[in-house]
Amino acid sequence: MSTQTYKPRLATKYTKDVVPALVKKFGYSTMMQAPRLEKICLNRGVNGAVTDKKLVDISLEELSTISGQKAVSTMSKKDISNFKLRKAMPIGARVTLRGDKMYEFLDRLIAVALPRVRDFKGVNEKSFDGRGNYTLGVTEQIIFPEIDIDKVNRITGLDITFVTTANSDEEAYELLKELGMPFRDIKK
Repeated sequence: MSTQTYKPRLATKYTKDVVPALVKKFGYSTMMQAPRLEKICLNRGVNGAVTDKKLVDISLEELSTISGQKAVSTMSKKDISNFKLRKAMPIGARVTLRGDKMYEFLDRLIAVALPRVRDFKGVNEKSFDGRGNYTLGVTEQIIFPEIDIDKVNRITGLDITFVTTANSDEEAYELLKELGMPFRDIKK
């Protein structure tokens, strides 16, 4: 009797297809030099969190539903009197995905959520930070099938950051493209 462990589809695709393609394209001497996806960070600032504390709770619940992992609230770092903001007030929500949950989320994002965006022509390839990380802004949380549209009281967006071990934006671009990220292909 063999016990077969579950491995996400994109994790298998990474080891079988993506690594050899990257080694061939960039001429790495070993496959360990190939960049890999380290983590995916979902982040959301909550507008109006200062006056209504329930908005942060709703945001935490939505991010937890989208990611499949418990989200935590982000706290303000300092007092800003013009915004009636005090230090250590909850003003947002975030969650960091690694390992199997990261690959599962990426698979759902590419296959299900992004095609549901209205007039979708691909994601912008200019959102790299110069160190091999990519940030994608999503304007509506209802593109995720886990969110029940009837229970949403306001449409809000979130930022999704892909942190890679790539040394350059070009390597990170090729890594994400090989994993299936639908870039617009208006190459630099």
